[in-house]
Amino acid sequence: MAIQQSDSNSRILAVNAGSSSIKFALFSNGDTLERMAWGLLERIGLPKTTWVMQTSAGDQQREPVSATTPAEACDELIGRLEQLLGKTVATCIGHRVVHGGPRYTAPERVTPQLLAELRCLESFDPEHLPSELGLIETFAARWPSVVQVACFDTAFHAHLPRVARIMSVPRRLEALGVRRYGFHGLSYAYLIGELSRVAGPPAAGGRVILAHLGNGASMAAVRDGQSIDTTMALTPTAGLPMSTRSGDLDPGLGWFLARTQGMSPQGFFQMVNRESGLLGVSETSSDMRDLQAARATDPRAAEAIDLFCYQASKTIGAYTAALGGLETLVFSGGIGENAAEVRAQICAGLACLGIELDAARNRGHAPVISVNGGRVCVRVMHTDEEIMIARSALRVISNAAANS
Repeated sequence: MAIQQSDSNSRILAVNAGSSSIKFALFSNGDTLERMAWGLLERIGLPKTTWVMQTSAGDQQREPVSATTPAEACDELIGRLEQLLGKTVATCIGHRVVHGGPRYTAPERVTPQLLAELRCLESFDPEHLPSELGLIETFAARWPSVVQVACFDTAFHAHLPRVARIMSVPRRLEALGVRRYGFHGLSYAYLIGELSRVAGPPAAGGRVILAHLGNGASMAAVRDGQSIDTTMALTPTAGLPMSTRSGDLDPGLGWFLARTQGMSPQGFFQMVNRESGLLGVSETSSDMRDLQAARATDPRAAEAIDLFCYQASKTIGAYTAALGGLETLVFSGGIGENAAEVRAQICAGLACLGIELDAARNRGHAPVISVNGGRVCVRVMHTDEEIMIARSALRVISNAAANS
């Protein structure tokens, strides 16, 4: 299967590398960004790693692949894209870059200087940045004439109120960049734009909680279209329990394990990022689909789901207080969009906040799953980080052309 097109300047490739997947989407660069093909490598490092791709013509691929590490996944992705696109890819490749640190709050064209500066930020997010920058460098080596743009996932939260941004540690650490950054910003920016489109600007400008629940899970409290708080912090490990990340923990746990288990800082990092969350509690899988299938027969799977939902419910309550009320709750991400039972469990105890689900609508994954006349409108919205990457990349190259 291949897409044949003579003019590569009419194509923008969006690459979205996550914790256990690499997604991509190819867009035509005309008056509107039309999706030509899209796909992903999913369950990287897990059993049943799979390549999935579809074109706008209806062609589909789905097959198992061997990609147990991010480096192997990168090689697999590029090889597949060359099969799809030929040797000429596009005029521009946009990349989701998880951490922009304190400096990068808008998309930037990739240059050697930018890469060098981002390498200096790897200590902020050693789980994502090294592999993301490696992906950019691999594309540059394979297709050196193609412009690349870095789109930062922290940008949406760049203007958090100071009370939400600072941490209760010695003030001197702030000079090192220690603060709350927040992540999933490309998803949140898209969801706010979509909320404005489907429900009107007043809804998007109201008091909104966005729940991006996937392999990585976070929530954001949004008022007047601006993030006022979010669960992830200095790194994406903070906040809600996730597939393999612990979420918030007692800071004393690190010292306890060092004294009693001889655990090193590196071992602690490994544990809280790759061995905890749903995987750590269930002891079987980091995938919510697997846990739901096993829930009735495996109490560990049931407990992992219960913990995830309990912490999500608590966060909705806390963010309702931070917002001074709530008008819209949005579920998105792989779990948020597809796991009706999880949504129901999260919302089950929140009638006191005005959150009441319509069971039939929820089971059917309807766009609005709350009851008619409820105080809070609860929505299920598909997020699209790839279109946000493509829009950002197009804006960068268009501005450069206009200023040249």
